[in-house]
Amino acid sequence: MFSTQNLLAIAMVAVTAAVYGGVSAQTSNCARTYTVISGDTCDIISAKENVSTFQLATVNSAIVDPACDNLAVGEVLCLGIVGQDCNITDVVQSGDSCGLITDATGIPLSTLLTNNPNINTDCSNIYPGEVLCTSSQVFAYGTS
Repeated sequence: MFSTQNLLAIAMVAVTAAVYGGVSAQTSNCARTYTVISGDTCDIISAKENVSTFQLATVNSAIVDPACDNLAVGEVLCLGIVGQDCNITDVVQSGDSCGLITDATGIPLSTLLTNNPNINTDCSNIYPGEVLCTSSQVFAYGTS
């Protein structure tokens, strides 16, 4: 049986394929990279590198599986695409809601949802540890 996080990851990859089409760290328009170390997960990398969980999964959909359980030590991941690289983030805490996040970061809900297309409109699918793009800039994912 899949956990809620696995199901969310699978849904993220479906959105991902439509947005970026799967990019690798070797892509010429990669804005920044990260080399996987032992113990890394997508959420851990996202939190320490200020990249949303969605963006990390999306940019690396060609090499990272939906559950993000196939990371290899030494593997180089692309963290963002030039012009589509949100590096202002917030890690979801237990009890957070989109309203609390938007109040704390000062961005409109519409911007939060646009920059995190994996979030459903009632924000019922965010989870503790997920990293969200909280930039006031709207990113045109997939239109480099």
